[in-house]
Amino acid sequence: MRGRYRLAVYLTGATIARTGDELSGPALLLLGMSVDGSAATGSALLAGLTVSAAAGGPLLGALLDRSPRPGRLLAWALLAYAGGLGAVLALVELPAAIAVAVAVGLLNPALAGGWTAQLPNVRGTTPLARASTLDAMTFTAASLAGPGLAGLVAAYAGAPAAVAVAVTLVAAAFPAAWSLPAVEAKPATPIRRQLADGFTVLFRNRALLRATATSTVSFVGIGVAVVCYPLLGAQRLGTPGFGALLLTVLAAASLVANGALTRRPPPPDGTVLASTVLLGASFLLAATAHDAVTLLAAAVLAGFAEGPQLSALFAIRHRETPARVRAQVFTTAASVKISGLAAGAAAAGPLSALSVTTALSAAAGCQLLAAATYVLVRARTPSPARAA
Repeated sequence: MRGRYRLAVYLTGATIARTGDELSGPALLLLGMSVDGSAATGSALLAGLTVSAAAGGPLLGALLDRSPRPGRLLAWALLAYAGGLGAVLALVELPAAIAVAVAVGLLNPALAGGWTAQLPNVRGTTPLARASTLDAMTFTAASLAGPGLAGLVAAYAGAPAAVAVAVTLVAAAFPAAWSLPAVEAKPATPIRRQLADGFTVLFRNRALLRATATSTVSFVGIGVAVVCYPLLGAQRLGTPGFGALLLTVLAAASLVANGALTRRPPPPDGTVLASTVLLGASFLLAATAHDAVTLLAAAVLAGFAEGPQLSALFAIRHRETPARVRAQVFTTAASVKISGLAAGAAAAGPLSALSVTTALSAAAGCQLLAAATYVLVRARTPSPARAA
């Protein structure tokens, strides 16, 4: 019972914090536009928040791995992240607000990999594969609720209120993080050695390297597609709002797919490849679609692929990563994926200027490239004990 209670607290805290994170991006975009009417200001704030994640992930993860109470360190990181968002709201004007956003972005991996690395300590009797799927569902639920909540609050109370809600949600996860259990004391290791050990595991373990490389390339394509969906709604169906609806359908389909797989999760290694190929097919379908039904079908197909891909990725990391560097591997991998998503979103601008079809075809091409990466990076078959 204690294990189940801890898992419930973990999932609740993760959902609240990640919803605040998903809300913060659209809220910052709207905040920037409310300052000077330019989308460039909001884009600069959002870019500042995401660009530094790759730098902060490894060090934050190493510190979590070294701590006998990682939950408390995670809790303080969440509080600092919430405070940084509040500082951006207070400053608003460039370039000081962008500088603060960059500094806050260093802590962003705490909301992704920092939480997930603690899952083995709280899952109790729940099988790790099922716990990983439940954890992945918190991301999907957050991506479903966050942007919609940002738009709703901004519409009725203004963009600053939307940022304030994001701050409140991230800070509200503090008690859940603080209550995470202590872990066994680890031998004192110089921080350089700790960082080196984490990178060694990530890049020398072929299964980890394959899953991380595949998902990163895949996320470049997802970043392109996320920008393209509102353009699809505007150009082919007459309203950008329909494009936002496509993103909601994608997230809902992802949640349904993972919910259906919680009892019997499929083998994670094959799921990473299959879901990546399915994502490519969904983007090609969206690129050639001109009616609402086909576009909705493409979004559902993308959701059925994206959710299982994430849960399979978590299962592989948990299976392959030694406990002594688990947090560093998770935060580093999360940082790389965030960077891939940001790169795809940046590339979507010039690609969509040519045509939305070109941009979505490029997104599908990224999925094919990711699948090729999976095939080229050969990995050993895990032993029955490790797979269990």
